[in-house]
Amino acid sequence: MARIAGVNIPTGKKTKIGLTYIFGIGDSKAEEILRKASIDGEKRVNSLTEDELIRLREVIDSGFDVEGKLRSEIARNIKDLKDMKCYRGLRHIRKLPVRGQRTSTNARTRKGKAIPIAGKKMATK
Repeated sequence: MARIAGVNIPTGKKTKIGLTYIFGIGDSKAEEILRKASIDGEKRVNSLTEDELIRLREVIDSGFDVEGKLRSEIARNIKDLKDMKCYRGLRHIRKLPVRGQRTSTNARTRKGKAIPIAGKKMATK
């Protein structure tokens, strides 16, 4: 099992797909990393040599924010928004959708389980 950036990459997958298991690396970044490391993306992870794994690690460490560093940067950005008390920060504080979605219906994922209101009856026909 290959371990890159603190993540175990599945061995049976193609290298391009395996790299996307790392937080912060999607399809396009995986292709860019493989191009810089001069590795074929169709090659399986278990068939990579130790030298190729080292090159992958070096390319990722040198030019990309991934995993813990990226997560802490995102958390710091959200904290800054909350401290500024700007509109997006207030939405984060109130645990409401941040990017303009409607809230009268939907938004259950962000708002949590519906809380029944005492005394309110459902309309019946």
